[in-house]
Amino acid sequence: MSFSDQIRNEYFDWLYDYVCKGRAHKDVSYKRLFIFLHDVEFTYIIENDYNRACDGIYLRRRFAHTKHEDDYDIILDILDGPCSVLEMLIALSIRCEESIMDDPRYGDRVKQWFWSMIKSMGLSMMTDDHYRREFAEKTIATFLNRHYEPNGRGGLFYIPNCKEDLRNYEIWTQMCWYLNDFN
Repeated sequence: MSFSDQIRNEYFDWLYDYVCKGRAHKDVSYKRLFIFLHDVEFTYIIENDYNRACDGIYLRRRFAHTKHEDDYDIILDILDGPCSVLEMLIALSIRCEESIMDDPRYGDRVKQWFWSMIKSMGLSMMTDDHYRREFAEKTIATFLNRHYEPNGRGGLFYIPNCKEDLRNYEIWTQMCWYLNDFN
């Protein structure tokens, strides 16, 4: 295995562990779903969602700092490319916890925020044993093209009785409204 392949594999494992480690039974795996989410580029229609892509790409820096400080620049070159859907989702979960919802009484809830988005999109049952690529493709296309329901069902944040059409707002605003409704 080349050094580049090793780094890409380590990075994927790091992303996977970030939101899966210790969450479910050790025999339950979401690797097939995560591979798919990592292979799909995060594209956006609303201009400010560019910030979500930047956050996703920033995860590569976090990884390089925590795993391979001596090879930092080389690792960033290896991981270069557009933000994946998986990177954006994990980065948004981290941003949610660290920038808004940090509360020592509850501990780190990055996994909670991540899995609530996966559930909202309808992907939470997509373990390796129940993975259906066609369904995952359709679900992610619905999210990226903003073809989910106005209240967010099928998107990242479902807000029952939402007075606004969430499809018209950037992801950050949707998240803030969801969190406001969550409390």
